Amino acid sequence: MKAAQDRQASYANKRRRPLEFHVGDRVFLKVSPFRSVMRFGCKGKLAPRYVGPYEIVKRIGPLAYRLLLPTELSSLHDVFHVSMLRKYEPDPSHVLGTDEVELDQSLSYQEYPLQILGRKEKQLRNKTIPLVMVQWSKHGRQEATWEMEEKMQREWPHLFE
Repeated sequence: MKAAQDRQASYANKRRRPLEFHVGDRVFLKVSPFRSVMRFGCKGKLAPRYVGPYEIVKRIGPLAYRLLLPTELSSLHDVFHVSMLRKYEPDPSHVLGTDEVELDQSLSYQEYPLQILGRKEKQLRNKTIPLVMVQWSKHGRQEATWEMEEKMQREWPHLFE
């Protein structure tokens, strides 16, 4: 039994790497993925998985670090597990732009529809589903999505007046 455990541990440990940061290092912070939430200008799998970089202010323990967060993230607790961080490798040609995004406790933000851009009906075998193309806040027309008209009328009735 011990030999089997050691063999499996050696397979698993090949992919593991110890993460350790120092005070003053800059790190990216992982944004928790949520289904059907558009984050930071992109939707779906093209949305960024990390935001930042932020500076490490203090090491709390072997696996926790305190970050210096900007004022728009002041509602978040500033101590994060090492698994939520990724080291920032500085590059002189890398220009970082900061957009004002209000995040909640789960590191996501709420979006609301701005306008309806179009309508269509999707024909299934036995029924027809009416769809509307919706432009969301903080996104352009090229990132508009097709949503079910019934759901949009229920949640956002002012768009149909």
